[in-house]
Amino acid sequence: MENAQLIGLSRQIALRNQLSVVANNVANINTNGYKSQDLLFEEFVMPVASHNDFSFADQPLSYTQDWATINDFSGGAIAQTGNPLDIALQGEGFLAVQTPAGERWTRAGTLKLDNTGLLVDNNGNPVLSEGGQIRFAPNETDIQFNQDGSILTSQGNKGFLRIVEFDNPQVLTREGDNLYSGGEPIAAASTNVIQGAVERSNVSGVIQIAEMIRVNRSYQSMAQLIKRQDELRSQAISVLGNPSK
Repeated sequence: MENAQLIGLSRQIALRNQLSVVANNVANINTNGYKSQDLLFEEFVMPVASHNDFSFADQPLSYTQDWATINDFSGGAIAQTGNPLDIALQGEGFLAVQTPAGERWTRAGTLKLDNTGLLVDNNGNPVLSEGGQIRFAPNETDIQFNQDGSILTSQGNKGFLRIVEFDNPQVLTREGDNLYSGGEPIAAASTNVIQGAVERSNVSGVIQIAEMIRVNRSYQSMAQLIKRQDELRSQAISVLGNPSK
């Protein structure tokens, strides 16, 4: 395959991966606590062309390479729900939840009580306090989450929500169900709790739809370029292979 086609193919592969990221953002516009993603690209320079038998020095070839996916951890809009078990985090912190695979971190604050009085997230994972799981007795009422993360009920103090922050949240690994893993958690110093509210997704629908259109058009343009290169190659073979022409 000719170098021009290889370069075009590298761009198409990067665009296809970018479209997957954009489509995932669009699909999660209404997912509470979701953080949008973006793809990083770099120029990958081949020091020489694909053959070494040219009579002149080979020229560097520039390919497109997608090398990382980054998360946008900027805050989403805070929406009041009126549900006393819903909480929104204002700041850089994450709620700690217990999963079968270990502790995980989330910004999704849609919480509820299971049939045993255990505080869980929307996926049924126990929400953690500084002392472990949080369970409410049947006679406990007036559940209150204060700005500093402390939990109060009609029966008194229930401890503090375990809210963690990270020096570099980009090291976190995104998992399913709006969860993150990894990193070195530290105690939250700049995160406030808002009761009766949730943090919406920080995805901008207008920006992401526009980006999807742009990526699709770029992909189609590159497909046309590769097709044209293939047609030129076929014409060259046809002409050069026929001495009568």
